[in-house]
Amino acid sequence: MDLEEYRRRARTWLEANVPDVPDGRAGQGGGAADPGGVAAAKEFMAKLYDAGYSGITWPAEWGGQGLTQAEERAFAAEAAAFTLPTYVFSIGLGMCGPTLVDLGTDAQRRRHIRPLLRGEEIWCQLFSEPAAGSDVAALQTRATATDGGWVVDGQKVWTSVAQHADRGLLLARTDVDVPKHRGLTMFIVDMHAPGVTVRPLRDMTGRAHFNEIFFDGVHIPAENVVGRVGDGWNCAVTTLLHERLSISSGVGMGGQKDNPVAFEALRRSADTADPVVRDRLVELHIRSRALALFNQRLAQETKAGIFPGARGSAAKLLLAELTMFQADLATSLAGPEAVAWSEDGTGDGPEGDAGTAGGGGLAHALALAPAMALGGGTNEIMRNIVSERVLNLPPEPRTDKNVPFKELRTSGEAPR
Repeated sequence: MDLEEYRRRARTWLEANVPDVPDGRAGQGGGAADPGGVAAAKEFMAKLYDAGYSGITWPAEWGGQGLTQAEERAFAAEAAAFTLPTYVFSIGLGMCGPTLVDLGTDAQRRRHIRPLLRGEEIWCQLFSEPAAGSDVAALQTRATATDGGWVVDGQKVWTSVAQHADRGLLLARTDVDVPKHRGLTMFIVDMHAPGVTVRPLRDMTGRAHFNEIFFDGVHIPAENVVGRVGDGWNCAVTTLLHERLSISSGVGMGGQKDNPVAFEALRRSADTADPVVRDRLVELHIRSRALALFNQRLAQETKAGIFPGARGSAAKLLLAELTMFQADLATSLAGPEAVAWSEDGTGDGPEGDAGTAGGGGLAHALALAPAMALGGGTNEIMRNIVSERVLNLPPEPRTDKNVPFKELRTSGEAPR
């Protein structure tokens, strides 16, 4: 099938199957952000997979479609005109699944890839902790070897979609006698296992985008180790690379057709006779297009077996800065309507209303914007990575590089 025919069929399928909902973030925290619920999102994902539009470039032997980046870009271009209810699957599709494709055993791929692509299982990523956010390697969650597997105790935080997740990629400490980067192991964890407690956390948008998770004597089978025991940091780097590429491929806050701060929404609502407004809209378009082309290049290189490395962090940094520029522009155009709306949701902001049923869509989008500079690594961390690993500038001094973890004050134990 040629590419134009592929696009035509994709467009026809999307027109017939995408539900008419105001927001694609099913399961993100209730209210207007959960149209139809997670069950409806799973039903849609199953239809998407059965039609051949989920896992388009993933290996066919593990359940993907085995097609090229050309088909994936063609489908993405057609899907941009719709609001797909696939938010709860974003972590699995963008981070966990690609990590299993890269590092998982054949048994793990056979067991998990197809259910993940078909929406039968929702995945989350369990890295950050209260005392180990930007410095993930300082994490304290422990996995202790036992007969037939491991027992995990500890806490994770800022975990997206964990309240709906069936599985998670967990990074835990398995050796305290070596430096912090060398004593970690990655596991697949059953989020419904005894001892797993998930507590949603509401942020300033009023929704529960994140969660904290507690592990109390959770058993993990030995076959659920991803990669090798003690090689968790290298596994985490792979996951984080996929995370940053996945996040950056969103290209600003305009990934959904109903987004009140998407470029087209802002252009239609703006006074384009004002040269200053025109100039800022042009800059937004240029930034968005440049990032889209950069992401396309990284995706093509990845498909060709060229490891993007730290350039994925550069793409994520560019997206965070683009998102804040976009939010600032939307605020300046909307004025007071950016934070106030009528109770029936009929305000006078971009697109003639507040963006979602009940109002507050624009305010929600603006309140969510700063998260892009935090999630997946802060802008400061991204700049450090780019400076050291792309520009080859001298690294910051590190006093803990060769110190056993149990001797660090951050380990929660008294230094010896």
